[in-house]
Amino acid sequence: MAKQDPHADIAKMSFEDSLEELKTIVARLETGEGKLDEAVEAYERGAKLKQHCEAKLREAQEKIEKISLTGPGGAPKVEAFDAS
Repeated sequence: MAKQDPHADIAKMSFEDSLEELKTIVARLETGEGKLDEAVEAYERGAKLKQHCEAKLREAQEKIEKISLTGPGGAPKVEAFDAS
């Protein structure tokens, strides 16, 4: 049986859940508790969570930038963001 990638589930996580888990990992690493192998694995997962959070923030920023004041009467005009 193939080993499942422990980082695969990160792509499905919300920004808030990712950030919360990242905070937990950082706090655990700062205490220095646990074995070295566990710390390395936690660090790797934390790095993936950080990348995921940054990507989610970029997506949100791009959506916000799509809002412009060019609608009738200066009303905000919202365009759907195409991430593809």
